[in-house]
Formats: sequence, C-alpha cells, structure tokens
Amino acid sequence: MKDKILITGTHGFVGKNLVKILKDKYQIFTLNEIDLQKDWNSILKNIFDQGIIGVFHVGACSDTLEQNVNYMMLLNYEVTKHITDLCKEYQVKLIYSSSAANYGVNNMYPSNLYGWSKYAGEGYVISNGGIALRYFNVYGPGEENKGKMASVAYQMFQTSQNNKLIKLFPGKPERDFVYINDVIDANIFALKHYNLYKGNWYEVGSGNARLFEDVVECLGLDYTYHPESVIPKGYQYYTCSDNNKWMGGWKPKYQLEDGIKDYLKYLVK
Repeated sequence: MKDKILITGTHGFVGKNLVKILKDKYQIFTLNEIDLQKDWNSILKNIFDQGIIGVFHVGACSDTLEQNVNYMMLLNYEVTKHITDLCKEYQVKLIYSSSAANYGVNNMYPSNLYGWSKYAGEGYVISNGGIALRYFNVYGPGEENKGKMASVAYQMFQTSQNNKLIKLFPGKPERDFVYINDVIDANIFALKHYNLYKGNWYEVGSGNARLFEDVVECLGLDYTYHPESVIPKGYQYYTCSDNNKWMGGWKPKYQLEDGIKDYLKYLVK
C-alpha cells in the first residue's frame, strides 16, 4: 500500500509538477483555493485522519502585486498556520514553499505584502519543526497559467510567438533563475532527509545570477529595451542564492542554458 501525502496548490505551477513526479509513488490528497470556499478546516482534518506521512504546502497567493490584505493573509498565513498545527499534532513532515521575496530590495526583509505574508508563514513553519524552501526565480513547464507572474522565459517566448517586440528593462538586472526540475528535486530531497534539516529554512536556486538578456539569448530571440521611466519603484535588480544556505547534499542539476534547452522542447509543442 502506498504512503499518503498532501500537496496543496496542485492547480499551480510547483504543485502540478510535484503531482506529476510523485503520483506513482504516493497516494496524494490535494487542497486548492476553491476548497477554501468550503469548510476547509474539516477537509484538512479528514485528510490528516487518514494517516498521511507528509505535506508539501505549496498553495498560496503568488501575486506579488496583490494588495488585498485579508485575501493574502488567509491564503499565505492562516492556512499555513492551520496546516502547521495539524502537522505538529499528527507528527507529519511539513515542507513549505517559501520565497526569496523574504529578502526584499535591501536583502534584509520583505518589501511588499506578498513577501511579508511568506515571511510570516515561513517563521511559523520552522518554529514548529517544519522545513521551508526559499525559491528564487522558478521557470519551466507548467507555468502557463501564472499570467503576469510567469517567468521571463515564458513571457518572452509568448511575446515572440505573438510577433511582438521583446523589451527588457535597462540597467542589466540579474536574477537567479532556477529550473522547475531542481525545485521538485529539492522538495523530494527535503522529505527524504527530513530529520536532518527540519526546523530551518533553505534556499533553492541555481547559485548564479544571470542577466535577463541571457535568458532571451538562450531562447534565440531578439530584444530591445524599455525607457528607464517604466521601471517600477523599488524594483529588485539582483537576486542570487547562496550555496552555503542550501540543504547539504542537495544541489541543482540545471544551469540556465540546460534549463532553457529542456524548456524549449515543451514550449514549441
């Protein structure tokens, strides 16, 4: 008989990919945003009563521009707190999808509502013995429903498909672009080695900051630039994960060129 796990946010990017990889190994229960319109406390208790061994808590509002405090904090903190309490009560392993947005624009603390909501959720998870994984800029198959929150790779490819001119921000901003396969691998690694890493947060990235120009060139596309006046206030010009903050024994398998090459096979279909 298969072990049972819960994956939240399976309609989204990371959750969808987790299900794809783990569906043959585990019996999977799911919780999505639509379930929050029902008695989600009872739904969760029923799932935990069935003897799950682990939770991948991925589900969240990932819109960094969302300003509805009640909506953001319900999805990103209150649901997280309730799941964490149940994991502690039932002695269930908890892997929480956190974010590099915790660092904000000054590399010290969040600079928007989304970042603060993830920071608060992460703090509650690790203070109760869970593992939090701070994702950097994730890209790859399955992100097509993310809209304006989709990766630059996806958005630029779609722009070219629509015969529109690709425009980048000037000033050479850099990001740590991490391929979805590495994110999934980090989650599975965290569950497998849970007792070694519980009660802390870890970064999940490629370990290299790359230019947006590099992404577009890997896609084989042409580009130009926006005027500086369109750059949003507080725009983050640099992110890069520190391999000293990764889980020991885990490391990414994909650098940008490898990830884009693999991703293109999916995009052209």
